[in-house]
Amino acid sequence: MNRLQEMLLDLKNTSEFMVDLAYSSLIYDNEEIAEEVIFLAGKMEGLSERIQEQAAEVGTSNPAEIARIVMAIRLQTSIMSIAVAAKSIADVVIRGLGKHPVIAMSIKESETTISLAKVAKDSVLNGKSFSETRLSTNCGMFVIAIKRDKEYIFGPGKGVVMEEGDILIAKGPSDGVPYFKDYADGTDKELSS
Repeated sequence: MNRLQEMLLDLKNTSEFMVDLAYSSLIYDNEEIAEEVIFLAGKMEGLSERIQEQAAEVGTSNPAEIARIVMAIRLQTSIMSIAVAAKSIADVVIRGLGKHPVIAMSIKESETTISLAKVAKDSVLNGKSFSETRLSTNCGMFVIAIKRDKEYIFGPGKGVVMEEGDILIAKGPSDGVPYFKDYADGTDKELSS
């Protein structure tokens, strides 16, 4: 896979994640999740610019690739439209406009939620992989992404090691959220085996 394809894949994955987070922020009226969407929108803009620069470079160095470059730019533009829509949904939450009776009804029907938790230095999760902690078994929350510094790890596998400062973004039953947060912040020091 060439660099342009890698960047387009990253753009696509990020936009899909943004849509999930944006709808979740709206459904649960969660400003913290909405702010992650806004942060991701900024990341997407930078990545989009790099895609255009890479496409221009490839087109200049290899004119035979112009047709593929045009398609890549069209794809990039379409993906960015999705990201802008997700950002608009998150903006509704940040402005406090997301409290609507239909949304409240959907919350009552929903059995899952999305929650964020930061891994503390003294957390039982710090320095351990998902297979070691069996986090989803212990609290019912399934980590769908990790925000590490300004980068994201989407769908982290069992071998991924959690580090101090990681923001874990997890999905699961609302009654699992307190356990999830307690493991991450170091309140709960013991995982069942």
